[in-house]
Amino acid sequence: MNKFKLLIIILLVSIFGNAQEFKSPNGNFTMKFSLLNDGTPTYQLSYLNKEVVKTSKLGLELKNDAKSLLNDFKVVSATPSTFDETWKTVWGEETQIQNHYNELAIKLKQNTTEREVIIRFRLFNDGLGFRYEFPQQKNLVYFVIKEERTEFAMTGDHTAFWIPGDYDTQEYDYTESKLSEIRGLFKKAVTDNASQQQFSETGVQTSLMMKTADGIYINLHEAALINYSCMSLDLNDKTFVFQSHLTPDAKGDKGYMQAPCVSPWRTMVISNDAKDILASRMTLNLNEPCKIEDTSWIKPVKYVGVWWEMITGKSSWSYTNDFPAIQLGVTDYSKAKPNGTHAANNKHVKEYIDFAALHGFDAVLVEGWNEGWEDWFGQSKDYVFDFVTPYPDFNVQEIHAYAKSKGVKMIMHHETSGSARNYERHMDKAYQFMKDNGYDAVKSGYVGNMLPRGEHHYSQWIVNHYQYALEKAADYKIMVNAHEAVRPTGIARTYPNLIGNESARGTEFQAFGGSKPNHTTILPFTRLMGGPMDYTPGIFEMDIAKLNANNNSHVNATIANQLGLYVVMYSPLQMAADLPENYNRFLDAFQFIKDVPVEWSEAKYLEAEPGYYITIARKDKNSNNWFVGNSNGNNARTATISLDFLEKGKKYEATIYADAKDADYKTNPQAYKITKQKVTSKSKLKMTSVAAGGYGISIVEVK
Repeated sequence: MNKFKLLIIILLVSIFGNAQEFKSPNGNFTMKFSLLNDGTPTYQLSYLNKEVVKTSKLGLELKNDAKSLLNDFKVVSATPSTFDETWKTVWGEETQIQNHYNELAIKLKQNTTEREVIIRFRLFNDGLGFRYEFPQQKNLVYFVIKEERTEFAMTGDHTAFWIPGDYDTQEYDYTESKLSEIRGLFKKAVTDNASQQQFSETGVQTSLMMKTADGIYINLHEAALINYSCMSLDLNDKTFVFQSHLTPDAKGDKGYMQAPCVSPWRTMVISNDAKDILASRMTLNLNEPCKIEDTSWIKPVKYVGVWWEMITGKSSWSYTNDFPAIQLGVTDYSKAKPNGTHAANNKHVKEYIDFAALHGFDAVLVEGWNEGWEDWFGQSKDYVFDFVTPYPDFNVQEIHAYAKSKGVKMIMHHETSGSARNYERHMDKAYQFMKDNGYDAVKSGYVGNMLPRGEHHYSQWIVNHYQYALEKAADYKIMVNAHEAVRPTGIARTYPNLIGNESARGTEFQAFGGSKPNHTTILPFTRLMGGPMDYTPGIFEMDIAKLNANNNSHVNATIANQLGLYVVMYSPLQMAADLPENYNRFLDAFQFIKDVPVEWSEAKYLEAEPGYYITIARKDKNSNNWFVGNSNGNNARTATISLDFLEKGKKYEATIYADAKDADYKTNPQAYKITKQKVTSKSKLKMTSVAAGGYGISIVEVK
């Protein structure tokens, strides 16, 4: 280490017996570590000389262990260091990311047991991350976590944007409330899902977004969730102290550990400007560097697919209605009568391939292509899919050849119905089948309760399954988009073949009764803090009854809002989710979806307020063009945005796709206007978005 840097770090760290204090590189954050009189480790965090996290306890309760790892500690050493690097992304919101932090590693020894634990703190310019580390030692080898007792003590009754704490789903609408109001609103916030289990009426999930009365934004999450249970937060609504709550396994245990090992990082991103929360890369920086040597096969994808028509009920995944139940390898589909609604048939899929080729899309996703959909859900069925056997009306080789002739890739779909063991049993064969037939990417799904029975979607065993599937896919050079899996925690830095996740309430819920109008003004502050989401935007027909007369759902957005989401909801995997016939009705608006890139070199966060509005500008990775997107909340809003991010001295043409004056997400959602104007870095645009509206702007350099 540079001697000058080391000297600075030593100056930034004050050591007074069992108490230590250190600062972030820019000096805005100060963290204090100390031991209580009984040897309980604690931390406290200040931002701009104001306390934002009060003194909070640290530790773990162990199963069948009288002492646990909660108290009776002494400080053995406090080791400061600094780190500053800039690393290149395989894909991302920018081409390179600075990773700059000051670190303090506190080594503790428990007096009675002589067991050692290291608590490693990292202060970035945007907040704090810390984790528990368990070195190799004689007195702590194998141990079972009963509960992690990490605290996050808030300084007041903050406003929070939260979803119910749940072991199996994140697919809830967000509630905005004071912390003290969570208990009273909890039951209303819980809506039906295919698999769900709450643990407390004050339990909430991370990433949790909060705002203090004096305008400080606080985001609580975790990073690098590897071989550990996913963390939720349980609130004491009298003291406003959150305590970590880990997802249990089928036996109720929270984690089986073998030293040497580490916990995930616990993260706090904090700023007095909401835009800084969106710009934070702390979650990525707390993950290990890329472990895939050759990443040339990992490419962002813009796709269409045979999906929305099934979600709305217009079409079906299943091939026949003849069988109340099927057995793979036994049921003879050649003798079955086709139901006439099966969407994944050769003729129909070729229509999607033609549409993709005509409009320059990279790929086509097809769901319902494989045998087993007649009784796939809710039966706790182990051998539910084999991932290689198509229905009689879907010819894998023929479709592959047709797509290849059109310059279009196919995206595979693997629904597991939660049967993780069955998926692992078939994984090698399924991935090889993909490669043999030209599939470079897979959308996997985990709908319903997990198998092995009693496991949860976010327990340690299942978290390890998701990781196994991801790493196995990398062996076959396959990109993964996992739905219903654990929420991402920045692991895409280490394994960038994880190009997407669902793990939140996506567009599909607009066909299941609708989502709140401001939903996408919250997701970038919560779900997207850990990685991109396959949100599947781009719906142009909001009245679902026009697709399925038995479905009266309504998409709570305008067309202009749907366009803006391609910039606001960052993902290297973007779907134009609606039916081709609906895009053909609005080809002028569809042009924005065709033009907007999925590879970026730079991001500028122009304005943001969680729950109310977000406006982001992104620069195309392969040109000097910029794209701006806005998602608006529950109330109409007019704002002036500056284009000072454009290169000085250059001239551009802006094509603006905005809500029309009479647009209304309920009664007139398809009202939009498209205008063009010349702009430069000195230009300012006055933009109006209706409730649940927004806009998209393409800014093309004029030569």
